[in-house]
Amino acid sequence: MKSILTFVFVLIFSQAILAQTKKPADVAKFSSETVDLGKVKVNNPVTATFTVTNISKEDLIIENVTPGCGCTKSDFTKEPIKPGKTGKITATYNAATVGNFNKTVYVKFLGITEQKSVSILGVVEQ
Repeated sequence: MKSILTFVFVLIFSQAILAQTKKPADVAKFSSETVDLGKVKVNNPVTATFTVTNISKEDLIIENVTPGCGCTKSDFTKEPIKPGKTGKITATYNAATVGNFNKTVYVKFLGITEQKSVSILGVVEQ
């Protein structure tokens, strides 16, 4: 009987913890999750800007922004973003290779386990 009660307690407790897990969509809204940079010239780096709005009731902190490859560099708002306010994330693609590109950037918010991905795409021409 004691083991049954323990099992029930653990089950209820684990459900409560899972119910409290926040996702990026619970705290942040992006104006666009994909930026099409169109046609760009080879060896002419291009930058996309993503605007993120804090839709929570607490300050939102962008903990880290990680490009999916070495051909892209990123930067982001370092200060806490107040509720209802916006912050910026930039992704700069080096455009060193002719052809289509589709690059992903991963955004990590403080206190949120899951990362949010956003993309930049376009075509590099001669």
